[in-house]
Amino acid sequence: MSSRTSRPVIGVVLGVALLAGIGWCADVDGGGDALGGGSAFRDTETSQAVPTTPAGSSSSDSLLPPTPAPAPAPAPPPGEPGAPPAPEAPAPGGDPLVPAAREAVGQLEVKGRAPKTGYDRDLFGQAWSDDVGVEFGRNGCDTRNDILKRDLYDITFRPGTRDCVVLTGVLDGPYTGERIEFQRGQDTSSLVQIDHVVALSDAWQKGAQQLTEQQRRDFANDPLNLLAVSGRANQQKGDGDTATWLPPRREFRCGYVSRQVLVKERYGLWVTQAERDAMDRILASC
Repeated sequence: MSSRTSRPVIGVVLGVALLAGIGWCADVDGGGDALGGGSAFRDTETSQAVPTTPAGSSSSDSLLPPTPAPAPAPAPPPGEPGAPPAPEAPAPGGDPLVPAAREAVGQLEVKGRAPKTGYDRDLFGQAWSDDVGVEFGRNGCDTRNDILKRDLYDITFRPGTRDCVVLTGVLDGPYTGERIEFQRGQDTSSLVQIDHVVALSDAWQKGAQQLTEQQRRDFANDPLNLLAVSGRANQQKGDGDTATWLPPRREFRCGYVSRQVLVKERYGLWVTQAERDAMDRILASC
């Protein structure tokens, strides 16, 4: 073949080869399936997959923000069906000792009163001793002044006593409701007295004879069993129990009886049947 004849043939061959090459490149760039890849690619900055538009949705739908989840329905107010029970509110002005006393009163032993034979105040230790294992014990102040500090307000102290000796103060008498101006002195101190809610002689006749000397000393100085009160009301009470004496001020009877119950439970003392009936009656009205 002459050179003139071969040139057109070579041109045709090169043209065919060029067209075939273009088609192969189009297969490589156009579809992931040609390389066995998926329908997503990697973002080299974040290394996170960028999803394609889901099948069946338009490209404009993929740009809309996601639909927020519906907010949960608000809980119904207390008292309506399906609502959690509302907490029980304490009775206004109720004594915090009443619930415990209601539980304890049924545990008290009921027996007859034992003879008062052998009773002596000294069997309960030195009056207002600080050498006790109850609250305020061994704090450097005697028990009488501890109770005056607890129950009085507008208090002044004797200088140099580390706030242990109360000179003056005001008491709102729990038994009578009267306002008493307290002033320490030979003729005035007795206007405010510290009452044993469960009297020592009553305790002696209802189980305290079996207590140890230390237990009786703790009993006589236990703040649960002590209240600053009107001297006149304290003298009227004497050693009466719930069946024989109650505070004239009716608003305080629940607190008074609750203290008697809890003191007798703490020290294992018993009650008479009449006393138990009176306790039940008072606590039922609280």
